[in-house]
Amino acid sequence: MTTRVTLTPDTVKTVVLQQLQQLAPEADFDRLNPGEDVRRALDIDSFDFLNLLIALEKILGVSVPEADAGRLSSLDDLVGYLVLHKPA
Repeated sequence: MTTRVTLTPDTVKTVVLQQLQQLAPEADFDRLNPGEDVRRALDIDSFDFLNLLIALEKILGVSVPEADAGRLSSLDDLVGYLVLHKPA
């Protein structure tokens, strides 16, 4: 069973950051620039990034097709995409 939340930009950002913190618990998220590539900044490999997208789909109900996943590199990219493609 999936847990759905209201998809405001602030809520989505909080959920994305929570999931990123699970992938990179040692990272300093206070220094993460919202426009910076999270994979590089947090040393997340492509497998972990895929797991991030899967977790976000389960929580937020937004699927990210493989064709779009490559364009989502920053926190801002992720939040913007997930809010724009939220379920009706």
